[in-house]
Amino acid sequence: MKKEFAVIGLGRFGGSICRELAELGMQVLAIDHKEERINKYAAIASHAVCADTTEEKVLKEIGIRNFDHVIVAIGDDIQASILTTLILKELGVSKITVKAQNDYHEKVLRKIGADIIVHPERDMGRRIAHNIVSNNVLDYLELSDEHSIAEIVASNKLSGHSIIDLNIRAKYGINIVAIKRGNDILVSPQANEIIHSGDILIIIGADSDISRFERKAL
Repeated sequence: MKKEFAVIGLGRFGGSICRELAELGMQVLAIDHKEERINKYAAIASHAVCADTTEEKVLKEIGIRNFDHVIVAIGDDIQASILTTLILKELGVSKITVKAQNDYHEKVLRKIGADIIVHPERDMGRRIAHNIVSNNVLDYLELSDEHSIAEIVASNKLSGHSIIDLNIRAKYGINIVAIKRGNDILVSPQANEIIHSGDILIIIGADSDISRFERKAL
């Protein structure tokens, strides 16, 4: 069965999530308090509703508790974001992802039980910074305040050496969890796996260790 999603807040972030979910064939309910945004996404989402999600009665009438995953992508109104999230938790929504504006907003969201908290602007800034610093870094995703996962193109410096020869875990404190090679993906590669130039290494570790690996090993 397809999962059913609800996206609350149809600004750039929420709107892009709504559009992508719809393109992936998911059932999506789009919700915003601005009618012009609802009109924009009415033909994209499965359903679109103009509503004030800070009203518990409104969310009950929508049947929000029946959705598998609700994304709260409310823009600058932190109070509305927090209140909406709180009501969703009280109504028993199984999974809630919320866009945080700042660290204080995130702390409050964690206290009231948001399942996933994202900082799209901050996270994108970090990804771009890593891409700018090193041409070998394809992608960079924060897992926590201190740990991340990154996709890094293996340089000629690494080519021809096995994972155990390079001793990456001992030297840099990071783990290679997978290797993309053309159309193939090697999950949990063996220690004797030879790295080739152009391989995409998917690594996980502390941010400081990943940065050190970027500087010294690539």
